[in-house]
Amino acid sequence: MLILTRKLNQKLIINDDIEVVILETYKNAVKIGIKAPSNVQVFREEIYKEIKKANEMSHNADIKTLDTISKNTQGKSDFNLLDKLKNTN
Repeated sequence: MLILTRKLNQKLIINDDIEVVILETYKNAVKIGIKAPSNVQVFREEIYKEIKKANEMSHNADIKTLDTISKNTQGKSDFNLLDKLKNTN
């Protein structure tokens, strides 16, 4: 981990196209501004964790749905694709 000290209005430049600016300082907090290309996603850690958790739950639900469909259609060759999908996850 790189550790830096910055003062008000000082910047960090990441990869030539991401700029982090110290906007304000408080007793136990810092307000920062981030300028990044539109294809770069920037999240607070707690939001990122919630998104990741929701994606994992969705993925697991999809697998369970495929299992249910596969069990309900055993013996039907039209559903061979479901088995292939399950095996790729």
